[in-house]
Amino acid sequence: MENINYLAILKESFTLIILLFCSVLSVTFAFERWWFFRKARLKKVDEFLAHISGMLKDGKIDKALEYTSKIDSPLSRLFHYALEHREMPRRDLEELLATKRQEERLSLERNLGVLGTMGNIAPFIGLFGTVVGIIKAFRDLALSGTGGPTVVAKGIAEALVATAGGLAVAIPAVIIYNYFMRRTKVISSELEIFSARLVIMIGSK
Repeated sequence: MENINYLAILKESFTLIILLFCSVLSVTFAFERWWFFRKARLKKVDEFLAHISGMLKDGKIDKALEYTSKIDSPLSRLFHYALEHREMPRRDLEELLATKRQEERLSLERNLGVLGTMGNIAPFIGLFGTVVGIIKAFRDLALSGTGGPTVVAKGIAEALVATAGGLAVAIPAVIIYNYFMRRTKVISSELEIFSARLVIMIGSK
């Protein structure tokens, strides 16, 4: 039996080309989200809070605003936003902070939908390729007029490669999606907790 040329299968299979594109898309957005969350992470939260608290106790609002503006993280942006609206009544400030938290959550979830979609549709694309490969195998068998594994090998190989390709794209995409969604929930919960502390620190009435 002739050796199966998998590179030729890749070139001839439209399904595998789609899966390759999905894979590139997943890797691109996974790296983009990793870089975003890496910058968003505030390593020394306790030190940050202590520094802000000290400046507020000393009445150095301008210093606190300058300090928070230099740190690119959801928590720092939330503090900066609260300090800018510190003169508002407490209830209004709490509502504004809730809106700001939602804004930050949307920023954290940006592009995660792409990863979730890739994880959901890749197996179905692979399944479609599997069906097409089997159809080709039976077509080749019918056209050849003779039996034997050589006739159907290419079609069966394409079918199996499509299945494997769909899973290879979907599994990492789902894992990465779940990981970043978990990070999003953790950060959102932290923002909600720190919002209450922040209102007390500012002392809004």
